[in-house]
Amino acid sequence: MSQAGGGRGCGSSVPPRAPWSLVAATAALCLVSATSVWTAGAAPMSREEKQKLGNQVLEMFDHAYGNYMEHAYPADELMPLTCRGRVRGQEPSRGDVDDALGKFSLTLIDSLDTLVVLNKTKEFEEAVRKVLRDVNLDNDVVVSVFETNIRVLGGLLGGHSLAIMLKEKGEYMQWYNDELLQMAKQLGYKLLPAFNTTSGLPYPRINLKFGIRKPEARTGTETDTCTACAGTLILEFAALSRFTGATIFEEYARKALDFLWEKRQRSSNLVGVTINIHTGDWVRKDSGVGAGIDSYYEYLLKAYVLLGDDSFLERFNTHYDAIMRYISQPPLLLDVHIHKPMLNARTWMDALLAFFPGLQVLKGDIRPAIETHEMLYQVIKKHNFLPEAFTTDFRVHWAQHPLRPEFAESTYFLYKATGDPYYLEVGKTLIENLNKYARVPCGFAAMKDVRTGSHEDRMDSFFLAEMFKYLYLLFADKEDIIFDIEDYIFTTEAHLLPLWLSTTNQSISKKNTTSEYTELDDSNFDWTCPNTQILFPNDPLYAQSIREPLKNVVDKSCPRGIIRVEESFRSGTKPPLRARDFMATNPEHLEILKKMGVSLIHLKDGRVQLVQHAIQAASSIDAEDGLRFMQEMIELSSQQQKEQQLPPRAVQIVSHPFFGRVVLTAGPAQFGLDLSKHKETRGFVASSKPYNGCSELTNPEAVMGKIALIQRGQCMFAEKARNIQNAGAIGGIVIDDNEGSSSDTAPLFQMAGDGKDTDDIKIPMLFLFSKEGSIILDAIREYEEVEVLLSDKAKDRDPETENEEQPSSENDSQNQSAEQMTPGSQEVELVDQESPEDSVLSSHPESLSPADTDSAANASPSEQNPNPTENHEPTSPDGECTDLDDNQLQEQSETEEEPPPSVGWGKKAQPIDSILADWNEDIEAFEMMEKDEL
Repeated sequence: MSQAGGGRGCGSSVPPRAPWSLVAATAALCLVSATSVWTAGAAPMSREEKQKLGNQVLEMFDHAYGNYMEHAYPADELMPLTCRGRVRGQEPSRGDVDDALGKFSLTLIDSLDTLVVLNKTKEFEEAVRKVLRDVNLDNDVVVSVFETNIRVLGGLLGGHSLAIMLKEKGEYMQWYNDELLQMAKQLGYKLLPAFNTTSGLPYPRINLKFGIRKPEARTGTETDTCTACAGTLILEFAALSRFTGATIFEEYARKALDFLWEKRQRSSNLVGVTINIHTGDWVRKDSGVGAGIDSYYEYLLKAYVLLGDDSFLERFNTHYDAIMRYISQPPLLLDVHIHKPMLNARTWMDALLAFFPGLQVLKGDIRPAIETHEMLYQVIKKHNFLPEAFTTDFRVHWAQHPLRPEFAESTYFLYKATGDPYYLEVGKTLIENLNKYARVPCGFAAMKDVRTGSHEDRMDSFFLAEMFKYLYLLFADKEDIIFDIEDYIFTTEAHLLPLWLSTTNQSISKKNTTSEYTELDDSNFDWTCPNTQILFPNDPLYAQSIREPLKNVVDKSCPRGIIRVEESFRSGTKPPLRARDFMATNPEHLEILKKMGVSLIHLKDGRVQLVQHAIQAASSIDAEDGLRFMQEMIELSSQQQKEQQLPPRAVQIVSHPFFGRVVLTAGPAQFGLDLSKHKETRGFVASSKPYNGCSELTNPEAVMGKIALIQRGQCMFAEKARNIQNAGAIGGIVIDDNEGSSSDTAPLFQMAGDGKDTDDIKIPMLFLFSKEGSIILDAIREYEEVEVLLSDKAKDRDPETENEEQPSSENDSQNQSAEQMTPGSQEVELVDQESPEDSVLSSHPESLSPADTDSAANASPSEQNPNPTENHEPTSPDGECTDLDDNQLQEQSETEEEPPPSVGWGKKAQPIDSILADWNEDIEAFEMMEKDEL
């Protein structure tokens, strides 16, 4: 998501009800003047180096945009691995992700104002002509109201804003006569039927041709929408009203925001993630600043900036106070329950919250912005990219990374606010990682798994709309941009809307008289207009001093425990016992357990049971340590269960012209060479004959010393492996015989043995779905000699074999090692609790056997349950398969039994009695949230 291009003004503060003329006059000053303040923590970057990096961003944009126009246009998005366009209905469904696609050349529209920011005015003029000539907004397709608003309506309005700016300058767009605005107005009217609800909240989806609830519309039966989906409309709809004079758009968007505000939880002033659009009841009652809510908060503040309505500022400040009171646990931002905000709702964070430091910059609250941004940067340095979700101890929770721009956005705004060259180095790292790990011959590919470096065949439109815009602005000087960026505000998709709209067509009443602003503290407005002298009080090392304690935070496994350990050392007492250090035979450990109110019971069946009675703890601090110990034990148990599954592997094409830039997600085998323990296998590929590999090969000379390609089916995987090994192959790749199957839409699985001793198989074996396998087969047809690397994760590319036209920065950074999983032999699971005040754990040895796998799921990807929280383990005649979809790495102990409350970082520690009293009541909410997807 995105922050504003202009600040609120400088000085001590702008009063919350200041005349808008004052606000508009000062809106662009704050971030501009802030750039003169920089800390001594990093050496200034030379003008030449900034220009070099800026030019590199331009080249990267040309690579992405050029390949989209060549291989995909007029399709909505580019599929960079297969070099073709993604057309709705012609590719396997990806579920809700595809709701952004409406057969309206999405990437081109989303990229319009990026072309102008990057000073590509000729290309912009050509792109506008293409949009007007080719784009049809009357397609029979169901689209997301939210995505269509921020990407298409916002893209058209941003393009119109800069088109009229260029026309006024007199060189380009002289023929332009508001054609993009007329398209935006047409689209706006197509979206209005979605608001036909009693609450005023829009339906989440609409048919562009038939609207809502008609039989042919195929939509209109939904009852729920996310808060961000309903609350991220005001900027685009108000701008459309201000540009055209048609007030209906702003009225509808305001009504939706008013309803969300009225439905906030009054005691906590927080909103939930999902709401019923008819009744206004909260469906999901957890609250955070990430997926599902993020841009709602963003648009409240930016609506005040763009429209000058102080009621939006009052609402934002009320929410912000609640966020900092309950959700913020620096440097973490953890979801809580709206009714019990002292109780954490999750033990993980999602990548979308990376926008929040940038919003805090606009708010003027710099310290927590620096802290959270630095924590996120440490995660990126560990994994090269920000995983879709990661735990409070910074392990990967969901391993995908669809090239999201939010972190780059916050980096840009922190640099604007501080002038600290440290953030230029952060931006340089982002450029290097994109070129090194995501760049492919036909564009940039999303990461399927940040741990292995495998790719996904997608390049979302927001990558061109936002990522390159923020990176270029980060390194650009004012003279590098052909217009004053401070005269505009960024939407959540980084589209540009002019600030002068605040004084145009003001037919809407600014004050919401139906809302009551309760529990407001005047201190909420202290940071309305940040002053750099206040932000950096006579200390040039201000930002560095905030970042420094967080440098190694990602390497710590339990942040809350670290604080307690430090406190223990200062007080001279022993640190609390950690679950990973516990030994049931250690008398000292048993004594510590007793002090924490934890009892250890040896059961007759050999299991060991742990039971906690908080009231039996020596003190409230010991009881809190006991709860933390029990939670750690549950998480340790869950992790050990997960580790019995093998992680995905990587097939990397390293020969010309790929040079390691194409990485395919591969399923592992439970037999043969373990690539996580041995050196990777590299070799040319050759197809076996027979192709199914189920009998002695008739072409042993072709596969001798090579990696054999074999087709799935007709015999066991182990039999195939033995046949190619006997022919002299050094490895094997099994390609799925189910045409069209893909790791994008189906969970990965591991190939099991045949029930016999497989120690005789010495070569590595990997599995590719049909789509990924076709990439290798197509390469063989085109280039004949294709060399691949089989490994546990993608390897750094060889700079000596890289094509010379590849940017040199691709080789500047080293690949961070991905997380490795080692199998565990002991499982710890929850058993029934005796009372809400008791925590019970039992432990017993248990091994994973093939008999435990699901034998009923021999289905195509389209037939498999897409719910990533349910374990479906596909099998086939080839052998038994274990589901490895990373989205399924949920903590089983939390989804199946009553979980303990998670413990965050220490400044807002919750009283133990309150935790225990609320525990039982929140079990159902915990279980529901653990099953939800982003």
